Amino acid sequence: MPIALSDEFHPDYAALTASAAVQVRSDYGVLLLAGPDRSAFLQRMTTNDIAALVPGQSAVTILTSDTARNRFAFTVVCRDEDFLLLPGPGEAAALAQELQSKIFFMDKVTVANISAPVKRLRLMGPEADGILAQAGVELTDTPDGGWQRAGELTVIKQFAYDVPGYVLLQPAAGVDDLIRRLQTIGAHVLQRNEAYEARRIELGRPRPGAEIVNAYTPLETGMAWVCAENKGCYTGQEIIARQITYDKVTKYLVTLRSAEPLAPGASVTAGDKNAGAITSAAYSPALNAYLALAVLKRAYAEADAVVLVDGVTAQVIPPAEREAAT
Repeated sequence: MPIALSDEFHPDYAALTASAAVQVRSDYGVLLLAGPDRSAFLQRMTTNDIAALVPGQSAVTILTSDTARNRFAFTVVCRDEDFLLLPGPGEAAALAQELQSKIFFMDKVTVANISAPVKRLRLMGPEADGILAQAGVELTDTPDGGWQRAGELTVIKQFAYDVPGYVLLQPAAGVDDLIRRLQTIGAHVLQRNEAYEARRIELGRPRPGAEIVNAYTPLETGMAWVCAENKGCYTGQEIIARQITYDKVTKYLVTLRSAEPLAPGASVTAGDKNAGAITSAAYSPALNAYLALAVLKRAYAEADAVVLVDGVTAQVIPPAEREAAT
């Protein structure tokens, strides 16, 4: 039976795919990491090469467990005197607590949750560059992860992570004015998360709380690109290094396509074997099909493999084919 789409779905989806859409991220917080040891502090705990960052750059990194499981994925924004940390939805307080618990007596570093005074938005869609240019920010030729300030607004280019677009950080008092300004110059404000999730799933982009969870490692959830191979030890590094060196990754994030709706949390089977589980699902207007992201065992993660989800047939879509289609 087809799923019911809200009245807001199609206008929201059209903006994401054909013009420009701004998403108000009220459940996404901001942390401030300060002190002279801030870089070394994150370098010893997370997957990416934070020590290589210079002001004006940002990077996505993952704090992993001793067994290399995902704990927190977040963006590190490098400024002159501190870092801004941008965690996943609903994870700011937990990440702040986790980081605070890792500070040793000799570490010159402090953590503060500034989610109340600083708010996050995301500008997406093919016309996002033009909207930013009209707002006085030009990041078209800036490498991914680069950022600029325009008055009190901070804009971070982020195309490799999440739905491609720009992170907007604005003091809370100015958020309403910023939204009105973006609307005036042509951006559509997303009314629901439904179309955003559809676009994210079409692009095969993992999200904290859905794919990037502690049941899996970064390599199993499409996040190998944030695991630097040229840095020293960090929590979970030995396991990740072995998985890469000896080709020991046993699960992969894939996209499933079906003529019938698929549900997050559903088990995926192949014959009488358990193949994995669905992590996110949505209807795709671009493909006129139902899509899901799923973490499958390696043997079943091959292109065009056919699997079952609660009796519903689904086909594995390889990343190259998925990107070409969407």
